[in-house]
Amino acid sequence: MSSSKTVLSLDSEAVFSLKDGINFKKSPDDGKCYIIYKENGELKACKNQCKHQGGLFIKDIEDLDGRTVRCTKHYWKLNVSTMQYVNPPDSFTQDELDVVKTDDGGLQLEEVIAWDPWSVDPQEPQELQEGEVTVTYLTHACMELQLGGKKMIFDPWLTGPAFARGWWLLHEPPADSMERLCMADLIYISHMHSDHLSYPTLKSLSATRPDVPIYVGDTSRPVFWMLEKSQVQLTNINVVPFGIWQNIDEHLRFMILKDEVHPEMDTCIIVEYKGHMILNTVDCTRPNYGRLPHNVDLMMSDFAGGASGFPMTFSGGKYTESWKADFIKNERKKLMNYKAQLVKSLQPKIYCPFAGYFVEAHPSDRYIKETNTKNKAEELNALIKKSAPGITTWTPKPGAVLDLALALMSPSRKAITDPPSGTNIYKDSWDFDLYVDELNRAITAEIFKHKSWIQFYYNWAGFKNYDLVVRVIETDEDFIPIDNGYNYLVDFMDLSFPTQRPTREHPYEEIKNRIGVMRHVVKNGLLWDDLYIGFQNRLSREPDVYHHRFWNHFQTELPVAGPDWDLFLQQVPSYQRSAEPQGIQTKSGSACTLS
Repeated sequence: MSSSKTVLSLDSEAVFSLKDGINFKKSPDDGKCYIIYKENGELKACKNQCKHQGGLFIKDIEDLDGRTVRCTKHYWKLNVSTMQYVNPPDSFTQDELDVVKTDDGGLQLEEVIAWDPWSVDPQEPQELQEGEVTVTYLTHACMELQLGGKKMIFDPWLTGPAFARGWWLLHEPPADSMERLCMADLIYISHMHSDHLSYPTLKSLSATRPDVPIYVGDTSRPVFWMLEKSQVQLTNINVVPFGIWQNIDEHLRFMILKDEVHPEMDTCIIVEYKGHMILNTVDCTRPNYGRLPHNVDLMMSDFAGGASGFPMTFSGGKYTESWKADFIKNERKKLMNYKAQLVKSLQPKIYCPFAGYFVEAHPSDRYIKETNTKNKAEELNALIKKSAPGITTWTPKPGAVLDLALALMSPSRKAITDPPSGTNIYKDSWDFDLYVDELNRAITAEIFKHKSWIQFYYNWAGFKNYDLVVRVIETDEDFIPIDNGYNYLVDFMDLSFPTQRPTREHPYEEIKNRIGVMRHVVKNGLLWDDLYIGFQNRLSREPDVYHHRFWNHFQTELPVAGPDWDLFLQQVPSYQRSAEPQGIQTKSGSACTLS
């Protein structure tokens, strides 16, 4: 179900004044901006909002045809005449607004409004008793909700690293966090990223409660696509459709919604108890096409930024240390302002920033830790209080408890109980060796003794017919190429493995990967998020263009079933004779000694 609303009206004089090409228009009613493109008397229109992360478009000074606009946030470019993004190429299509001409020569821009699924069977809020609904912050994105007689936990990451070995918990979870998890009546996992879907945590859970009900959204990439390979025994995973209430008991229900920008992966959740709503948008960029419930009792969202290898892991060209510092500073400020504006527009009674408490703790990632500065929850909450003083904000500490009944009764009552004085808030030790050694065991795997693994792997990956040449180099901890490591080219135009870069004009990327993580990813058929989001590689590119199709494929679209390495090893003798890729070079350029 859907409806439409008029977002901008122009009278006949304003319509007559539209020039050929791009026109920027602002609504006098709400100040929102729109783009109207005129060509041969025909009109197209869209919101002035980048589909990537919501940045505003401006005229692209490099565009000679007057058809392209550039995002001020990440410099993405949109060809308004086709509504296709051209940088990165082959990425998104912009949603168009309907252009409706009026009888008096004016026009109206109309937006199709998605139906609000949470409005089905509305529940009147009932009075809550003290202690009836409590929210306990455990760590990062992990919250425990006590909802009457039921206990629900969000995104349990309580132990081990995320993204291979790049992210580690900043906050020390309460000592009884694992016990709390094992006693949960239901668990919600928002998406497959390992700071939300933590297999080390779930391994401990499965030893005690393999049948605990776990709920995930019906994303195109299954959240638990790695479950079988992980050997974690969980027997009660429930994949639920989007936008439909899931009733747990007479008072408790929840609804999972998908993200517009990353519908294949990201979700968020609305939990309702006795008519009181809790909204958790998690990591969604534009959840539910930008439509969310207003005036919920409690809203939670991410806030920190820094969940990407860009630009810290890039080098060459403009990527100087000063450019990176300026870019990161500006990006964090934009994110802070966006989150504050979003919270102000939704007007929750209480807001809590979370899902951003990670640290690049491993000593070899000191550069990333120092460079990848993040937003502070206290600063975001201060900004919200300044622009929307009626909203109560909560900066959580591990073990802190919010009593929703007390918070709603009166702002003057003490609704938040902080952990006891002297509680260790920040982690000061991590089991680095345990997890890094596990990754590094892949280095000596049998498959890597045969250089034809390269062609076998990329054939399995299934990405081709795209004009991009990539050089992949295995390195040590400091990203220095290893003398006997692999160093090879892949031409994705025809999925060949040349000894030299092609003579045709072509885009090129060089990717240096820490050998242990790269081989672990290859051996297990994992997504490349472990490398990119986990800061385990270093990149340079010519020209400086983001290749969305390439990265989207290796980060979200690799086959669910991993490479059949047993089959590969059975076929190695014949495979190497018939399909041996050439050009496997060492750091010095000589033939690789591995056979």
